[in-house]
Amino acid sequence: MEEYKHSELTHKIIGCAMQVHSFLGNGFQEFIYQRALALEFLKAGLKFEREFCIEIFYKDYVESIGSRRVDFLVEGLVLVELKALSTLDEVHVNQVLNYLRVYKIEIGLLINFGENRLNLKRLILSDKNKAV
Repeated sequence: MEEYKHSELTHKIIGCAMQVHSFLGNGFQEFIYQRALALEFLKAGLKFEREFCIEIFYKDYVESIGSRRVDFLVEGLVLVELKALSTLDEVHVNQVLNYLRVYKIEIGLLINFGENRLNLKRLILSDKNKAV
């Protein structure tokens, strides 16, 4: 298995997500998976912030142009965005990459509970912004 930054932490997060999907399957709304995943994080001893909010700024303007909430920020190191869709699209990957840039976090997980099998993408904020 290839190692990435915060691999041990992301493996724990993915394990929690697998527990949720294994028990609930697909077909629920996103907030159901979010609540279940929070319970699994607690059980795993992970520290997290749910619906973590950050202000968005444009260039060097002083005032915020809005704010966004990410589903989870785990251990202050890994951003986790959940979906409950029949399929993920490139726009969802770009959403998480944008969040990583704004939150100034290197590693993100995009987890989709809406498919028959748990679908996840590990995203790394770098010069090339990639999903692995």
